[in-house]
Amino acid sequence: MTEASQRLAEFAVGLTWDRIPPEVIERAKDCVIDTVGACVFGSQLPWSRTVVEYASRNSAPGECSVFGTPVKVRAPFACLCNGAAAHAFELDALVEPSVGIHPSAALAVPGLAPAQGRKLGGKALLSAYIAGFEVLYRIGHAANHSIEKVGFHSPGIVGVFGTAAVVGRLFDLDAARMANAFGIAGSLSSGLMEFSMTGGMVKRLHLGRAAEGGFMAAVLARDGYTGPTGVLDGKFGILNVFCRDAQPERLTKDLGKVWHVMKTKIKRYACHSTAQVPVTLALDLKEKHKLAGDDVAGIAISGGEKVVTQHAINEPRDLTMMQYSVPYSVAIALHRDPLDPRTFSEATLNDPKIRALAKGAQVELLKSASGYSSSASRLTLKLKSGQTLTAEGHDFKGTPTMPLTRAELLEKFLTLTAHRDRAKAQRLFSQLAEAENIADFGTLDFAL
Repeated sequence: MTEASQRLAEFAVGLTWDRIPPEVIERAKDCVIDTVGACVFGSQLPWSRTVVEYASRNSAPGECSVFGTPVKVRAPFACLCNGAAAHAFELDALVEPSVGIHPSAALAVPGLAPAQGRKLGGKALLSAYIAGFEVLYRIGHAANHSIEKVGFHSPGIVGVFGTAAVVGRLFDLDAARMANAFGIAGSLSSGLMEFSMTGGMVKRLHLGRAAEGGFMAAVLARDGYTGPTGVLDGKFGILNVFCRDAQPERLTKDLGKVWHVMKTKIKRYACHSTAQVPVTLALDLKEKHKLAGDDVAGIAISGGEKVVTQHAINEPRDLTMMQYSVPYSVAIALHRDPLDPRTFSEATLNDPKIRALAKGAQVELLKSASGYSSSASRLTLKLKSGQTLTAEGHDFKGTPTMPLTRAELLEKFLTLTAHRDRAKAQRLFSQLAEAENIADFGTLDFAL
């Protein structure tokens, strides 16, 4: 095995509960809670129902929940359904600064499936989640923000490795088999960025396929299947095929010393991560100056390179493109309440006032923004009165420097789940908040 692949495999199987700092465990629980909430909400959407119907037709009877539904399927299909649901409405967690990963769908979803099916406890799940996070983060970081520049969707490319690490842990793979799981996972990476150009539901499927593929990789490796040793940094490995100017030294830098789990970023609004700060700035200006959307004549947004090259979508064609658009997300925030994910709807997409404001929005590079995926943003509003208002920032409530409290996380969780059964949702939240004390995840009710 190459040194990087082998070292990551050894770390993934060797991490013990007593080595994990308490604050890292708490952050992992936050992400598991947030993932379940996103899945419950996402499972009700039309594109998720299509995937669930596919799984129901093709899976044998199983013990793994499709969260938010009464459906139970075999673990690979649960990974597919819940991965797609977690990413179904731009509600799942990320990291700050971004390295192009979605830990919710790639780690929590495939961890919960075998935890249910094999009746495993909370310490096993959380240990696997944290080990997988450190592997996934380092691969995303080594890619150096180049995957999407080439035209591939980064979470779909790298997510399989995190899933393979989580599932491999839960199936008790040794280091040699875990390294083979990584080798297999690399051939299951997929996801094109064309959805951001011409629309379609498929972006939401990429994370489901990553979870499903990583599960397959781990199980095949358990049973003796092998993969290439240079899957990460070999001549035709991930970092050379899907990336440009990758930095393979990042794969193992400070492994076991720095906990990247602490960089988890939990979204507040159902739109792309690049829109989270601009939307926050819009809400701040609305509150400070007592504005309504009808008071605004024009929008100017300055942000990082990724905002300018991928998210300056003035006239989105469908909901996926709307949620991917920074101008449209800001226009929504000026006219409606973006804290309610139901605001991001077909009615909003077709609202003539919002469309007009987004169509005329100007997007440009913020010179002070450092790095391709910098969150630093400046928002300028030109009012119909002739006044100009400006706000600048790089943070929002939910980032590592401004993490949500458990009470705030509960508020988001109930917003996403309590429309089904508030008492059951509150009980599930309380159970997940003490996940290390759960002896058998098969006893939890995820149907809500």
